[in-house]
Amino acid sequence: MTDTSFGERLGAAVADRGSFCPGIDPHPELLRSWGLDVDAAGLERFALTAAEAFGDTAAIVKPQSAFFEAFGSAGVAVLERTIATLQSAGALVLLDAKRGDIGSTMAAYAAAYLTDGSPLAADALTVSPFLGFGSLEPAVAAARNSGRGLFVLCRTSNPLSEQVQRAVGADGRAIAQVMVDEVAALNAGTSPGSFGLVIGATVGRLDVDLSALNGPVLAPGIGAQGAGIDDLRTVFGDLLPSVLPNSSRQVLAAGPSVQALRDAVSRQNAALRA
Repeated sequence: MTDTSFGERLGAAVADRGSFCPGIDPHPELLRSWGLDVDAAGLERFALTAAEAFGDTAAIVKPQSAFFEAFGSAGVAVLERTIATLQSAGALVLLDAKRGDIGSTMAAYAAAYLTDGSPLAADALTVSPFLGFGSLEPAVAAARNSGRGLFVLCRTSNPLSEQVQRAVGADGRAIAQVMVDEVAALNAGTSPGSFGLVIGATVGRLDVDLSALNGPVLAPGIGAQGAGIDDLRTVFGDLLPSVLPNSSRQVLAAGPSVQALRDAVSRQNAALRA
């Protein structure tokens, strides 16, 4: 357990290194574009090169767990080394695993990703609340106990998400707004909060009220999904300082040179500051 909260560590890291959040998505096409084989050895070379580049450059880095899991136990072992490499270089790690379940199963996910001593423990984890927000309680408790954070899916960039996220509940609130309000309640009384949301940079005009959130927002969709830096102002307006814009493939395409990857992150941060 750390002496400072995830929200405090994130704020300090962003002030020092900028708000851009590069992803590590070892997609087979990217491995091939780097001249690597699509196997565990290629995965390791790719992921650890990206971790070397991003670990001392970015405030927070988002590995996508699925692309590691696709290689079985060898891939999970590479993910463990990737997390350790990033953290040892000073970057926070937001593991994109989108876990969501109930009871003891959610508690087991929390033990794996949010508990001191686990080789997969990240600084924060993406979680899905769509089995009911209360199903996240084991992850919330583990994050609080260990000084870690959560990013809760809210208004994601995929069009099919509107079937659930824009649906209106019995109290007249859209489901996405319910998630905002629940996360805001977790952050109440803390500054800055350690519990955030995932809202796609591609959603256009924002249809939820984030004024009480008091926490970070992960904004995927920059680059390959079609959004640009300019879209962030349209979506988030005055809340932009709390936003972590995320891009994976666009930045990773600059590899395999470590310096080229670092430069790609620096360009993104410069564009955000401008």
